[in-house]
Amino acid sequence: MIKITVVLLNIRFYFAFVSILGIGVFLPNISVAQIDTAKANQLQEVKITEYKNSRINLSPTPVQILIGSELKRLNSLSVADAIRYFAGVQLKDYGGIGGLKTINVRSMGSNHTAVFYDGVQLGNAQNGQVDLGKFSLDNLEEIAVYVGQKPELLMPARGFAAASALYLKTAQPIFSSGKKYGFGASFKTGSFGLINPNLSYKQKISNKISFLVDVSYLESNGKYRFRYRELAYDTTIIRNNSDVKSARVEATLFGLLPDSSKWNIKLYNYNSARGLPGAIVSNRFTFTQRQWDNNSFVQASYQNKKSARYNFMFNTKYAYSFMHYLDPEFKIQNGCLDNRYTETEWYISAVNLYKISNIWELSLATDYSLQRLNANLYDFAYPSRNTGLVAFASALNLNRLIIQGNILATLIAEQVKNGDQSANRQEYTPSLMASWQPLQTKDFRIRSFYKSIFRMPTFNDLYYTFIGNTKLKPEYTNQYDLGFTYGHTSNGKHLAYLSIQADAYYNLVKDKIVAIPGNNLGRWTMVNLDRVQIKGFETNIQTVWDLAAQLKLKANANYTYEQAIDISATAFRYGDQIPYIPVHSGSARFGIDYKNLVFNYSYIYTGERYSQKANIAANYVKPWYTHDLAVGVNFVCQQTRFFFNAEINNVFNQYYDVVLNYPMPGRNYRFTLSTNF
Repeated sequence: MIKITVVLLNIRFYFAFVSILGIGVFLPNISVAQIDTAKANQLQEVKITEYKNSRINLSPTPVQILIGSELKRLNSLSVADAIRYFAGVQLKDYGGIGGLKTINVRSMGSNHTAVFYDGVQLGNAQNGQVDLGKFSLDNLEEIAVYVGQKPELLMPARGFAAASALYLKTAQPIFSSGKKYGFGASFKTGSFGLINPNLSYKQKISNKISFLVDVSYLESNGKYRFRYRELAYDTTIIRNNSDVKSARVEATLFGLLPDSSKWNIKLYNYNSARGLPGAIVSNRFTFTQRQWDNNSFVQASYQNKKSARYNFMFNTKYAYSFMHYLDPEFKIQNGCLDNRYTETEWYISAVNLYKISNIWELSLATDYSLQRLNANLYDFAYPSRNTGLVAFASALNLNRLIIQGNILATLIAEQVKNGDQSANRQEYTPSLMASWQPLQTKDFRIRSFYKSIFRMPTFNDLYYTFIGNTKLKPEYTNQYDLGFTYGHTSNGKHLAYLSIQADAYYNLVKDKIVAIPGNNLGRWTMVNLDRVQIKGFETNIQTVWDLAAQLKLKANANYTYEQAIDISATAFRYGDQIPYIPVHSGSARFGIDYKNLVFNYSYIYTGERYSQKANIAANYVKPWYTHDLAVGVNFVCQQTRFFFNAEINNVFNQYYDVVLNYPMPGRNYRFTLSTNF
């Protein structure tokens, strides 16, 4: 009772603190100068290149970035497809366009990677995972993955509260001189009955404000061939119940201020209906499970620069998520399994940054969120979670040496209507990172970081009927990293740009949450069992070659070596690699731009893995690799510029599973026609 009172008092203090910070912040004057079109396009490209290079080289934590021009040339339909090209990142994919797709960075699990959309986190208290297949690349300007955290002080406390972070950034509208609107359209079609139109409209309301609306629809029958082998049985089957229909609508209002301050308001809605293709085992190929999703949120962000020494940022969000799951084969007393979940979240954040001097900065970030989950399940707990986060951070920039550290306080109080509730939490976790330039050249830097963080069990872990365990402890992780970066830009030379990143890392995960099967498949138990040790090395190389006046070549490659082993004292197989983590993995991309033609080749490799904790022959999962090709052309028709792109994915028609018994598509085709005017 005393702990509950302390947490509630801390939350009340938080509200008072945020209220005080918000007084007098808003109602600034806004103005934006108009810029000539050709100059704007030229300056924008240089600015993005320099910004990307400086972030990679100066960052004390490993960062990998894909910007708009690179995203367009990838053989990718969603964010999930794009992140496959990052080093140290595993994508858990259950097959097809509509299958669940989640990110796993350095083998710490999907729940340890936070996903931010325009600076505000996408939350899911129910299962802790974000399905990246729901997010299109059509309106994105940038995708970035940070291991540890983003090395910035002006960010919400949630930015400090995860082991890794994926940042998605919407492309802001740019207008040519004298023009106040713009229209964009694209249409994708291809294998498996794919239909994917996208429309966007941007409007310059005034010199102060503009808005962008982006709408897309996706439909696919999901029927693709795969090879099935079991003993002497070898045949080709068509995947069943993998269809999907989805619609996405986004509207964003942007504002710019004379002092570089900015604000935006975003409305988002995603609806989908899909089949859930099951595991292909025991000669079973037909499935009937269905799922419907409705996800909506409205969020606002405001960043103000009061003076040369003081910055302030404010974020707020309301999110609503509804999921309907139907299993006609799971019979219950009144029919079949028909589960419906509704999750809501209120979120507010305030950040203060103060520059004590030219080399020393301090920041204080405070976040509060309230998450509730309702369901139509028998004897459901109806949990709600109050989370308060306070992050105090400091950074020293000594030119050749950059040091940043922070301490994060996490206060969590939960309530349930039925049954026992999880214990309240009050945790303090530190981080320390540094980047050092040991030589006179600014191209080479050594970096290192240490981060301690934990993640709370999800609502499903704690309260799911017959499965949840309210006594679960949080998962604790300690991350260590040591590496270097080299980045060099050469004007007038054939090798115009070279970037090399290499990092050795060690992670320790304690009290790992796992599911243990009970007497039947419908009754599992969530327990804290494992102690996982992760050791690895990853490298990323990016190059740009100017071979001739209109001939440019881009070549990128990454490689990851990783040992993620179970070292729990109670481990059934001590020292074995944990499930689905390959020892070797990597990717390569090769692109050529010649006049109006664009060519792209990409290769992805994932080494051998095991589907269970025991590294034995029965659990062995073969390595897989894919080759993808794309050819595009820019052309003008009726004074309108178009781009046509043709893709061949999985060129050699390899049959493989990312998750065992969930076969992936073989060779497939996709065609895209897009325009902007």
